[in-house]
Amino acid sequence: MAKEFNHVEVEKDRYEWWEHSGFFKAESCRNNKPSFTKVLFTKVMLMLKALFTWSWYEWWEQSGSFKAKSCSNKPSFTMVLPPPNVTGALHPGHALTAAIQDMIIRWKRMTGYNALWVPGMEMERRLRGQNTKQLRSLGASLDWSRECFTMDRERSNAVTEAFVRLYNEGLIKRKSRLVNWDCVLKTAISDIEEKTSLKVPGYENTVEFGVLTSFAYPLEDDLGEIIVATTRIETMLGDTAIAVHPDDLRYKKFHGKFAMHPFNGRRFPFICDSKLVEQNFGTGAVKITPAPDPNDFEVGNLHNLKRINIFTDDGKINSDGVSDFVGMPHFEARVAITEALKSKGLYRGDINHEMRLGICSRTNDVIEPMIRPQWYLDCKSMAKEALDAIANEEIEIIPKKYTAEWRRNEKEAENEANRTFAGKKVSVDSRSRCLDTWFSSGLFPLSVLGWPNDTHDLKTFYPNSVLETGHDILFFWTARMVMLCKKLGGDVPFKKVYLHAMIRDNHGRKMSKSLGNVIDPIDIINGITLEGLQKKLLEGNLNPSEVKLAGEGLKKDSPDGIPACGTDALRFALVSYTAQSDKVNLDIKRVVGYREWCNKLWNAMRFAMSKFTDVYAPPTDDYVPPTDMPFSCQWILSVLNKTILKTVSSLETYEFADASSAVYSWWQYQFCDIFIEVVKPYFYGDDSIAKGHAQDTLWICLDTALRLLHPFMPYITEELWQRLPSPKNYTRESIMISKYPSVVEKTRCKWPSLQSNLSDQLNKNCQREKEMEEKEIKALANLSSLTVLTENDAALSGCKVSRVNEELSVYLKLEGAIDVTAQREKLNAKLRDIQKQKDTLSQKMSAKGYAEKAPAHVKEEHLKKLASIMQRLQSIEEDIQTLNAK
Repeated sequence: MAKEFNHVEVEKDRYEWWEHSGFFKAESCRNNKPSFTKVLFTKVMLMLKALFTWSWYEWWEQSGSFKAKSCSNKPSFTMVLPPPNVTGALHPGHALTAAIQDMIIRWKRMTGYNALWVPGMEMERRLRGQNTKQLRSLGASLDWSRECFTMDRERSNAVTEAFVRLYNEGLIKRKSRLVNWDCVLKTAISDIEEKTSLKVPGYENTVEFGVLTSFAYPLEDDLGEIIVATTRIETMLGDTAIAVHPDDLRYKKFHGKFAMHPFNGRRFPFICDSKLVEQNFGTGAVKITPAPDPNDFEVGNLHNLKRINIFTDDGKINSDGVSDFVGMPHFEARVAITEALKSKGLYRGDINHEMRLGICSRTNDVIEPMIRPQWYLDCKSMAKEALDAIANEEIEIIPKKYTAEWRRNEKEAENEANRTFAGKKVSVDSRSRCLDTWFSSGLFPLSVLGWPNDTHDLKTFYPNSVLETGHDILFFWTARMVMLCKKLGGDVPFKKVYLHAMIRDNHGRKMSKSLGNVIDPIDIINGITLEGLQKKLLEGNLNPSEVKLAGEGLKKDSPDGIPACGTDALRFALVSYTAQSDKVNLDIKRVVGYREWCNKLWNAMRFAMSKFTDVYAPPTDDYVPPTDMPFSCQWILSVLNKTILKTVSSLETYEFADASSAVYSWWQYQFCDIFIEVVKPYFYGDDSIAKGHAQDTLWICLDTALRLLHPFMPYITEELWQRLPSPKNYTRESIMISKYPSVVEKTRCKWPSLQSNLSDQLNKNCQREKEMEEKEIKALANLSSLTVLTENDAALSGCKVSRVNEELSVYLKLEGAIDVTAQREKLNAKLRDIQKQKDTLSQKMSAKGYAEKAPAHVKEEHLKKLASIMQRLQSIEEDIQTLNAK
């Protein structure tokens, strides 16, 4: 049995080594590889906290392993880290981005690419140090020598150059429009650009804004329905008209007709308005509510529409509204009306939508609508080029399901023709003006490589190879990069776009500070107590009621806090989640499971190192596995070959969850659970040839599989790989610059699978090979003895029989192994239970009208279930007969 793990003792060993090695000294150049002598294999290891993290990361960085060369004969591969607009701490979404991107860049680096990953930051300089430390903790192998800030001199020059070029082409214009004006800041405030939940005074729960809800109004005279959309669904109680464009051919037949209010039957007319309605926006139909909406008020005056005020002074539905909602607070009515529309079958869905909100999040000042001059960028031609880039396959979007969203959003941009940008300083006509973060970030793939200067980096690394980011900013950031970079750089900014899912908690809820379910990735890596989590709530800006609610959530979900899981376990869990659709429900228990798996990898290496003697010389690159090696060795190498094929093909198609699953399955189920067990007899026996084959196979498996796993789990793989003995005349550097495994074609189809060739192995004439296979079967099945029978031998009685294939059956002696009487009673009880299931199902299938009325898929399901029941009955009856024969 392995010793109980004591991470405090292990950390003490590592600390002593750090201090002895001079890592704490400022003058230490730290160019030497970390030593292993202080952390012994006599202890069970868990990859907790930073036992190996910082020693390896600093060595990687100091040795220049993260740096790409501007001039190289290798093919280039480029990614940029999206500049996180954060307040200093990364959240799980950033951790997912870092895990996926680092996995990609490490894989490409190991496959022979001149791989460049550029870090970009978009935060106050005082917070950047904290952010970079967190990224380093996650193992992000960024080229820190190229780190840039979206407001540094080079990026600001790029923004100025872009503005001037676009202005000179007549694409940027200054217009006076209605804006949200903050009288404290004396500046325009950007519109909400996505769905947002905010705390509103007088409401216990937060209220959702930035949602465009679509619903249908039924029409008179059986003309069908018309769909409208609004960000304030509650105002439909005061609707008095539907406006359409007079030239819209779709609605010509509705001119002069009436719609019916679904809640009170009120009739209201269609009106034609060419100024208010844009044919190509939304459905081309606009609901008119003259009382609470300033724009609709003007339309109501023009068309002499009735004004229905539906709100009281304190924001509740008044008697002029529908009786079902009278007295409801404003935003509660919003939810109730949506549900009522759903029950009537009139709800048509909702999407994220820009909207103006009357409270400034920075000052809490009331926002005043004011006419102010603003800069606008005409995106019509650029939006068309962005659409063409997808249609012409210049850019591939992964997963493909988001291609339709790209086309829809870009088409809207093309139709709208103008997009507003507000927030980054630039000098125009000697006056200080602003462009927002999306403008500067939209230039990032160009500016990060030195544009507008003709640099070596720009020639070598542009366009980028892939952009990896969240699907939620496909339009806000990704599309803007394509439009601006293609316009200014002459080519698309990247060849592929990989969009990952959004992180949610294990209940599927959006992570929110007010719910207390936002998790700092560092807390997962290092662990944190419940008291520590609650303290973080108090350090935030939540009000007392939110602190109480969040605290209750923490007690329920993390009563013992979060256990320390380590970087590798967190990374692997996040990558394995990418198979989920557009949301990732993060469960800490899954991360803990991968932490335990790290411990299993450590123990597997511990076993192997005990079998590699001081004089053992591992095989070299030209090693060809001999044909007389034990069957288990042939089998594990065959399965490893298939795992390499599956992993590499999955990485190439950006199916990262499949890649992680393939690697995990080989390590867990083939190598640790089977091979290590069946190979043990060779190390304890007298057959030196078989022992040599077992040693070589064990070394090949570990060397290859650690390199296969490295992009997913960089720290444990480096630590374990460095411990392997090296072949003669081989200098072991870092696993991250070693060669990524590839399929060995000459053995790809040669080696056998375990089950299909088991009978062949047992029937071999070679006595030595036969004895080796028998050893493996006995070890794997934990048998005290094994006898091989031929078809001429008499059948054994009192045995449980399992048929492997047409040529092989396995007999297990039951005598003395089980209590026959108790087992017989257990089987008879199980037989009666399954018989009841059969009778119930048979009665249902023979019921009157079943054949005519039951749907086809139900009949098919019942037939499959009945066949399964019959098979189980037969199996149990055979087992009972076997016991009765004793």
